[in-house]
Amino acid sequence: MSIKYILSKFLQKIQLPSIRDSYIYKNSAISSRSHVVNSRIKNYSYVGVDCTIVNSEIGKFCSIANNVVIGGAEHPKSWVSTSPVFHEGKNILKKNFSDHTYSPTKKTIIMNDVWIGNHCLIKSGVKICNGAIIGMGSVVTKDIGPYEIWAGNPAKLIKKRFSQNIINELERIQWWNFSEFNLEVYAEYSNDVEKFIENVERGFYENSSLG
Repeated sequence: MSIKYILSKFLQKIQLPSIRDSYIYKNSAISSRSHVVNSRIKNYSYVGVDCTIVNSEIGKFCSIANNVVIGGAEHPKSWVSTSPVFHEGKNILKKNFSDHTYSPTKKTIIMNDVWIGNHCLIKSGVKICNGAIIGMGSVVTKDIGPYEIWAGNPAKLIKKRFSQNIINELERIQWWNFSEFNLEVYAEYSNDVEKFIENVERGFYENSSLG
């Protein structure tokens, strides 16, 4: 067998991700067979296998499991037809009967440290705030607040991860924006949220005293 044949079979097997018109930060990762279009994914976030992400902004430290769909095109619901052939822009059918103005895509915002479980569907235009968790198989059609846990079809609020005081503190310190040096310093306390906040605040106090 030729080297060309072996290479083609190898590439078919691994099925690299497809990334188009997107910016993927160097410390993030996109798994095989996933499609990312017109999106930005920041540092230390990863996308699992067989995902589709369209017109989305994804923050830092996000964990996106396999078979997740985020964003995508919408269709006009109040018109005579929902077909794209009745509004402006290119479409898969390569035909436009009219050129009415319509924007089929809305930006979807996934903030920082969000965990999205297997087989979730996230509607375009939705905003998912810092620290949220989306249970596997959920269909998200509404905005989700900071550190909330949602699940179901359609997804509903199950509970908050922490007390409101702790959520406020985490939102205030914004640890996801720390330098790698500071992340390594405070990572010792990452399994205890109260100790983590306490030590971060102590560090801020000491630094400000030195200044």
